[in-house]
Amino acid sequence: MDVKSKDQKISGTIFPEKRYTQREVDGLLEKKEKDLASQALVTEEVSQTVNIKKQLDKKTVANLIKRSNRILVSISTHAFPFDFFPNTLNVEEGRISIIKRHFLSSEVHSIDIKDISNVFINTIFIFAQLVIVSKTFEQNEVKIRNLRPKEAIFARRIIEGLRVFKNKQIETSRYSKKELIAKLEELSTTKIVT
Repeated sequence: MDVKSKDQKISGTIFPEKRYTQREVDGLLEKKEKDLASQALVTEEVSQTVNIKKQLDKKTVANLIKRSNRILVSISTHAFPFDFFPNTLNVEEGRISIIKRHFLSSEVHSIDIKDISNVFINTIFIFAQLVIVSKTFEQNEVKIRNLRPKEAIFARRIIEGLRVFKNKQIETSRYSKKELIAKLEELSTTKIVT
């Protein structure tokens, strides 16, 4: 073998420091195969872990979407004799939305269930008023007037039940809509004097 140095040419044969027997060569090859196999196992375990994480993330996102889109209760205001611009209260699993309609505009207020500190019902003649006290709102409370008393009581029970579920960190997406409403009603069975 010829080896060139900067300007000189050196000729000669280079011998390895040690000569291996066939058994030693086979042992080294076998060791290399085992190392490659263990690396492949580690790579496979990592990819399985990543796949499991992706599946859990997909499931979490699916549950969030399911919870955010399910309206449990939707009630509207009723003025006597006609209400041309009825306000609407939508109770979802994670938040409530109040839609206040006006002549050519509307307002939408959303309050997370965890941010609700209290819910009151004021009954006047044949209508009821639902007052939702929030920890985060600037005005601190949202009032919805001209509701039917039974609808206001039902909405309050659902909201109070959702507050309990949120405080106890109970996952609501496992229940069907009908089951969840039944459980929330059972949870908040306080007798309301009307």
